[in-house]
Amino acid sequence: MNTKLHAVTDASGRPIRFFMTAGQVSDYTGARALLSSLPAADWMIADRGYDADWFRDALKDKGIRPCIPGRTSRDKPVRYDKRRYKRRNRIEIMFGRLKDWRRVATRYDRCPKVFLSAIALAAAVIFWL
Repeated sequence: MNTKLHAVTDASGRPIRFFMTAGQVSDYTGARALLSSLPAADWMIADRGYDADWFRDALKDKGIRPCIPGRTSRDKPVRYDKRRYKRRNRIEIMFGRLKDWRRVATRYDRCPKVFLSAIALAAAVIFWL
């Protein structure tokens, strides 16, 4: 069983929203699911997996400026703020803090709903620490 966890954090790297998909599913599915529940923000920093024109347009419609590097297969390169993109490490730190919880890191739970609830419990503790 393979899953992919999509997360939204605040500027401090505290978890706000989660969405889980199957491991073979594209990142666009998670982006579409989390798009409607995004909090008000100035910038959205994401990795190359979320590089799609429809996603960039949807973010601009919500008043959020995307800071997403373009995929290498793009015909026309996309400009993004490289200095601001370096702050994406905060979400990686958040995932590392989630994996400090042994139950999350080793995936004891085979049922996706139970696994997501374990992540939510760990995230609630991480949010306040």
